[in-house]
Amino acid sequence: MYKELIQIEDAEVEHLLNDLFEWHGYDFTHYSRASLKRRITRLCSLDKFPSLAEFKYRIKEDKAYLKRFVEEVTVNVTEMFRDPSFYKTLRTEVLQTISAKPFIRIWHAGCSTGEEVYSMAILLKEMNLLQKSLLYATDLNPSVLERARTGLFPLQSMKQYSENYILSGGRKDFSSYYTAHYGQVKFDEALGERMIFSTHNLVSDRSFNEFDLILCRNVLIYFDKDLQDRVLQLFDESLGALGYLALGSKETLKFSVVQSKYKQLNSEKIWRKIVS
Repeated sequence: MYKELIQIEDAEVEHLLNDLFEWHGYDFTHYSRASLKRRITRLCSLDKFPSLAEFKYRIKEDKAYLKRFVEEVTVNVTEMFRDPSFYKTLRTEVLQTISAKPFIRIWHAGCSTGEEVYSMAILLKEMNLLQKSLLYATDLNPSVLERARTGLFPLQSMKQYSENYILSGGRKDFSSYYTAHYGQVKFDEALGERMIFSTHNLVSDRSFNEFDLILCRNVLIYFDKDLQDRVLQLFDESLGALGYLALGSKETLKFSVVQSKYKQLNSEKIWRKIVS
C-alpha cells in the first residue's frame, strides 16, 4: 500500500501556487495555506505520485488532471436547507422584506453542486416569488456547475433534506418537488428555469450585476484575511441599497472592511446593508 512518502514544504506549496497561476490562470495564492497543504498532500498520496515534480508536471500538461486538482482543492460540501433556522429566517424575514420588489436578483457565490440554489428556488416558489426572481449561481469549478445544472441529486440524501426542509418551515411533501429514478432524483425543471449558472472566480473576477440578496456560505473560511476583505468588498459593490448578505455558520463581518455598513439579523449569519 502506498504511504505518504512526499513531505511537502511550505515553500514548495508557494512555488506550486505561483506556477499554477502562470500556467492556467488559477489563483489560489490567498487561500488558507494549512487547508491547501493538507489537500495537496492528500491528493499526491491518493494518486501515488513518487515526487512533487511529477505531480506538478501532470498539473501543467494534463488538462483532465488539472480538472481533478481543482475539484480536490476547492471544497464542495453542501446540502439542501443546511442549517434550517437560517432558512427559516430567509423565509420569514429576508424574502418577506424583498417580496415587494418588482424583480428579485439573488447571487449564490461558490454554489458548488447547487443544493442551496434549489433550496432557495423552493422557498421562492412557496412564497409565489419564483417567477419574478433570477438566481445567479456561480463557482470557480466548472465540473460542479455542470452537475448543478442537471438538477440531479442522490436519492439517499432526500431523507435528510426533507427533514431540513420541514425544520426550516416547509409545509409541503418535499417529494412533490422531484421525481425519483434509479437511485437519483431530478428536481422540477420549473425551479431550474429561474437559474443562471456561470463560472466566476471570487479571487479575480468583478461584480456583474446588482443583487437584493447574496449568499456565500462556508467559502470565506478557506481564504486568508486579505482575500476575505477583497471578496466582501466585491459583495458590497454588488448589493443594492438595503440588500442582504448571508454567510456560513463560522463566518462573520466582524473586523472586516465592510462591517460598519451592515447590521446583523438576530443571531443568524445574515446582514442587511444600511449604508450605500
